[in-house]
Amino acid sequence: MYLKRIMLFNTLGILLLLSWGLPHLMVWTDLDDHIFWFFNDLISPQGGWWDDLLAILNHRLFDAASFAVMGVLFWYAMHRDPRPQRTRRWLGIGLTMLLTAALMALLTDKGIRYGHPSPTRFFEHARHLTDVVTIPTKDGAHNSFPGDHGLMLMIFAGFMLRFADRRPAWMSMAFVVLLSAPRIMVGAHWFSDVYMGSLSIALLILPWLLCTPLAPTLVERIGRLIPGPATR
Repeated sequence: MYLKRIMLFNTLGILLLLSWGLPHLMVWTDLDDHIFWFFNDLISPQGGWWDDLLAILNHRLFDAASFAVMGVLFWYAMHRDPRPQRTRRWLGIGLTMLLTAALMALLTDKGIRYGHPSPTRFFEHARHLTDVVTIPTKDGAHNSFPGDHGLMLMIFAGFMLRFADRRPAWMSMAFVVLLSAPRIMVGAHWFSDVYMGSLSIALLILPWLLCTPLAPTLVERIGRLIPGPATR
C-alpha cells in the first residue's frame, strides 16, 4: 500500500521533470513567458498602489507574516486534534517538519547543479519594481531555481495532509498558491520554479517520509523526549 502511493507521487514528479526537460516540449517556456509578461506589464513606470502592494508582498516582513500564517494554521490543526497528548504529538510533528525542511533545503542547495536567473534578470527590457517604489523589496535573483519559498510551503502542506484533518489540510494547500504567488507576480521567480521545480522535488522526496511509517515514528519518538504533562 505504501509503495503504491510512493510510486504514484514519484511518477508524477518524474513526469513533471520530463515535461520540462525534454527539448521539444515548450509548455513550461510558453507558460513562464506569458505569466511573467502579464504581471510585468501591470507594473507602472510612474508607480502606483499596485506597485506598492507588490512591494509590500515581497518585503522581508511579509515573509515573516507568511510564517505567522503557517504558525496559526499549525495551532488550528493542533486545536482540532481530538487525540490525547495532542500537544506533545504536534510538537513532535513540528520538529520533524523543521528537520525535514532543513535537510531538503541542504539537499537542493548542494545537490542541484542547475540554475537560472529570475525573469527580471533574464529579459533585458523587463520592468523592475525596485525602480518605481521606495519600499525595500525583492524583484529578482541571480538563481531562482527551484523556488525555495514554494518548497517550504509544500513541505508544510505535505505534513498537514499527513497529520491534520481535512479543513486545515486543504487550507494549507490553498496557502501554497497564495503565499508563493507574490514572488511570481513580481518576477523574482518563474512560474516553473515553483510548480515544476519545487513541486517535483516535493513529489519525489516527501512521499518516502510521509507515506511510510518513518514520519509517524519520528513524531512519536521526538514527542516522548519532550517534557511536560502526559495528559494533554
